[in-house]
Amino acid sequence: MTQVTHKVVVITGASSGLGEATARLLASQGASVVLGARRVERIRALADELVAAGGKALAVQTDVTDVEQVKWLVEAAVQAYGRIDVMINNAGLMPHSLLELGKVDDWNRTIDVNLKGVLYGIAAALPYMKAQKSGHIINVSSVAGHKVRPASAVYAATKTAVRVISEGLRQEVKPYNIRTTIISPGAIATELPASITEPDMAKGIAAYYEQFAIPAESFARMVAFAMEQPEDVDVNEILFRPTAQEA
Repeated sequence: MTQVTHKVVVITGASSGLGEATARLLASQGASVVLGARRVERIRALADELVAAGGKALAVQTDVTDVEQVKWLVEAAVQAYGRIDVMINNAGLMPHSLLELGKVDDWNRTIDVNLKGVLYGIAAALPYMKAQKSGHIINVSSVAGHKVRPASAVYAATKTAVRVISEGLRQEVKPYNIRTTIISPGAIATELPASITEPDMAKGIAAYYEQFAIPAESFARMVAFAMEQPEDVDVNEILFRPTAQEA
């Protein structure tokens, strides 16, 4: 038995990539995972697979840009399992483009998902964790939250904001015995590059990921590492890249 066993873990963006890999790993270690994503068929199939393998899983269709849907995701977890121990705010988009192209719709979607979605997840989980006097909120930033590059300005801004919000949260929740972790991955093999709407940029990023990206399981192991620490140890930030990634 580890610190992961019997934990109730809510994961946004659980239909693929980082969220799916994390759900698989944590369920295999005895956690009850509650999967949130817009693509309900995929999370239902994943939940069925995990349950068939002897795990505990629940799928809840969730658009993280809708605060009421995020609240319901957490409420569903509490109704099913009696509590929420870990909230993983993972849902994200990465529609890179040069600012001069004025892709306002992409900017708005990025802010709504990457920034507001994290805030909504925090707001939904905090009341339960405060009442329990325990909990762990894990927010997903990025290497882009530490280093901005051309065409990544808006994405990097949202990921930097996630780090800032997480640090403010860390200080605020000390009276309630709640832990906070920011995980900032580099190039990971996920569907994230598919959210790029600028053709030339999408082609370049796809080639970069094909060369450097490491499996999503690498992220899942970082989540498990942060969760596995004794309750008096708060791993506040993890920054990691593929060994071959320079930027």
